Amino acid sequence: MTPFCQAMLGWVAGVVLLTTAPSFATAAEPQLWLDPRVQTLPSSKMGPFIRLEDGGILTVDDTSAFISKDEGSHWSAPVPMFPADQPFQISNERSILRTKDGTIVVAFMNLKTRSKGYWDVKTKGFVPDVRLDVWTVRSIDGAKTWTDAQLVQQGYAGAVRGLVQAENGNLVLATQDVLRDPARHVVTAYSSPDDGKTWAKATWVDQAGKRSPSLDLGGHGHHDGAVEPTVERLKDGTLWMLIRTARDRLWQAYSTDQGATWTNIGASPIAASAAPAMLKRLASGRLLLAWNQLYPEGKTSYERKGPDWHEKPTSYHREELSLALSDDDGKSWSPPVVIARQPGKWLSYPYVFERKPGEIWLTTMQGGLRFAIQEADILAGPKAGANE
Repeated sequence: MTPFCQAMLGWVAGVVLLTTAPSFATAAEPQLWLDPRVQTLPSSKMGPFIRLEDGGILTVDDTSAFISKDEGSHWSAPVPMFPADQPFQISNERSILRTKDGTIVVAFMNLKTRSKGYWDVKTKGFVPDVRLDVWTVRSIDGAKTWTDAQLVQQGYAGAVRGLVQAENGNLVLATQDVLRDPARHVVTAYSSPDDGKTWAKATWVDQAGKRSPSLDLGGHGHHDGAVEPTVERLKDGTLWMLIRTARDRLWQAYSTDQGATWTNIGASPIAASAAPAMLKRLASGRLLLAWNQLYPEGKTSYERKGPDWHEKPTSYHREELSLALSDDDGKSWSPPVVIARQPGKWLSYPYVFERKPGEIWLTTMQGGLRFAIQEADILAGPKAGANE
């Protein structure tokens, strides 16, 4: 669970400390339902995954990289990514990219620099030293060795879910930070012209032409504002960002200059609960969207969380994970397919990896989903009886 969402589950009087999530399991807990078309993955490794130049599959965790030479059935011994005497620990919210030139870049929150406190229930604000920094680290030899650990953002990031290469080769990293008075979250972004050696902060331009270093939607609460973005390149080279909000839908922003500036900021037509989405370009050219819809399938309401969490109560529906496909770069979408459902559980924070054209691996940080589904099955729409 991200440190950002760990804080949801462990509030105590005074200064709230980040905690591990308590189990929701009970003897009468509803069973996990999966679309019958999905197949279990060969291992319990969590994404994100990338394909290496030699055909292997790579993932990372804690302080190490892991490589599979047999399509995920077995994994290598841990490959150290940092000197043992240096303070690094990769969070379970991270992004991995192999660039056009073959460099592997991992973006992550460094748990070794995380502050012990997060939210003060007395002051209704973040603790003074709240901190969870964003770093990147690189490999130029197929993940055998790792160098150039780089601090990108010193602040507080709740998740790192958006790392993409722009048309001109720039790397673009979408992140998150905090503001105060009132306390809320904002979205930030960075670009790198040198495969992650150095990073520059992007500029945001609102509808009135005002420029700022972040996207600030206002609000007040420990999970309010603009949160946990995902980003993908469109067919014309434009970068499209989708952003978690407390406004019953994903917000969006676009960059037409390789990630240096973000404009056309506003609400997207995609209804969503307060949970992050994941965008992924598939080999077919389609966009895949994995997200938690605003309400359970067939329903028009769900529990909302208000004070301390958000200025205005918002849906936290995460009991179902949905997929949809777009042939026209997000202008329209196929009917959503609920692929997993478990009342009382959170099935969210998805990672998407296309193992081969048309076969999608999907893993989640919350809920522990580990399965594969065919693109053709998503296009076919919901399975008959799926909402029973």
